Amino acid sequence: MFQKEVIHTENAPKAVGTYSQAIKVGNLVFASGQIPLNPETGELVQDNFQASAEQVFKNLTAVCQAAGGDLSNIVKLNVFLTDLNDFAEFNAVMAQFFVEPYPARSAVQVCALPKGATVEAEAIIAL
Repeated sequence: MFQKEVIHTENAPKAVGTYSQAIKVGNLVFASGQIPLNPETGELVQDNFQASAEQVFKNLTAVCQAAGGDLSNIVKLNVFLTDLNDFAEFNAVMAQFFVEPYPARSAVQVCALPKGATVEAEAIIAL
């Protein structure tokens, strides 16, 4: 039997449904998808795609820190884009937040994301 620990921080958007920001099981943390919500205002950051992607990584950083790690602890990143034409720009933003070795990653285009977001990312974090 395993024990689940809820990870929560005020520095990332609050869960607004039947989910947790993250769940820790053993030395693995499963972070829920983060869209570019400003945790202070609850408003979507949508000035441009770069600002949106940066906010997603700021939110993931806060969740990682609440779990006792940082972005370097992410071993798998799942990315959802509403337009794959934003893929190159997403890579450029990601390069600002990560150094090699990069996490394993998938990126897919979806038809819609919550609140009209253009990008979302979820992660598996190893501590």
